[in-house]
Amino acid sequence: MIGTCTLRPMMSLYIRCTCYTPFLLSLFLAGLLVGSGATLSGCAPPHEEPIVALVNGRAITQTEFDIHWRELSEATRIRYTKEGGKRRFLDELITRELLMQEARRRGLDQNDAIRDKAQRYKEQLILDELLKDKLQSKVEITKDELDAYYEAHSRELLDPLKIQVSLMLLPNFPAAKDLEVQVNHGGSFAAFAKRYSIHEQSKAKGGDLGPYRKGLVIPEVDAVIRTLKPGLISAPIKTESGYYLVMTTPLDAEIIQADLATQERLRQELLADKRRKRFEEVIADIRTNATIRLADASRHITDDAGNP
Repeated sequence: MIGTCTLRPMMSLYIRCTCYTPFLLSLFLAGLLVGSGATLSGCAPPHEEPIVALVNGRAITQTEFDIHWRELSEATRIRYTKEGGKRRFLDELITRELLMQEARRRGLDQNDAIRDKAQRYKEQLILDELLKDKLQSKVEITKDELDAYYEAHSRELLDPLKIQVSLMLLPNFPAAKDLEVQVNHGGSFAAFAKRYSIHEQSKAKGGDLGPYRKGLVIPEVDAVIRTLKPGLISAPIKTESGYYLVMTTPLDAEIIQADLATQERLRQELLADKRRKRFEEVIADIRTNATIRLADASRHITDDAGNP
């Protein structure tokens, strides 16, 4: 029987390997866990199976290579494409096989602790597959659900108009009308807002209020914004506070991309919440149809505080 301390020299050997990558480490550890499975055995495959490499007489088949390649994430495959492609990946599979052969030579595949881990690993894979079948394939988000979720989080999202809003507030109609004319003749809206606007929130920023969102401005101004063409200045808008002038411009591409990322984050939140609820339903259904009885020894199980 090989003790767990035998793992230390094996890991040292592995870390010294010139072909080390995080993915190769995961392959090595997975190989130790599953022991002498079919793809890790020393038996050569049938001769008709295409072989991509022979490592001390042990064949790595095209099928084995393809399976490992497909199991990579999209991001990892892209990284390999930039760093040597499939030939680099094959070299790492060869290194992994060398390490597995050394592990077997040292008897690690017969280690009781590793066999226990392999069993737990196998059970976790089975559970993951069960939940995948019961949850992922049956949890979907309808358009109405997504729209309602977006509406509930509207303050985090851009309005579909996707415009930048600038405004200035003037004390009377003649002042507002005069500045409207000057802007239409090439005057700077921002410069006039800094000099003449009495809207304290935006004055210092040249009237800039940022991206348009629901509730950004009072209703009288909001109604005009929704009909105003980007790049044009509005006519004076009468309100209790004075007369507003408004101008809108298209949003920068970076802001729009950030909003798309926010939409995706919210979609994933909604999906995760639905999966959680579905998971709870599945567990409740399984427990309802099960016979569960706590044994006498359960009274010795305590919480973190030491209370029964």
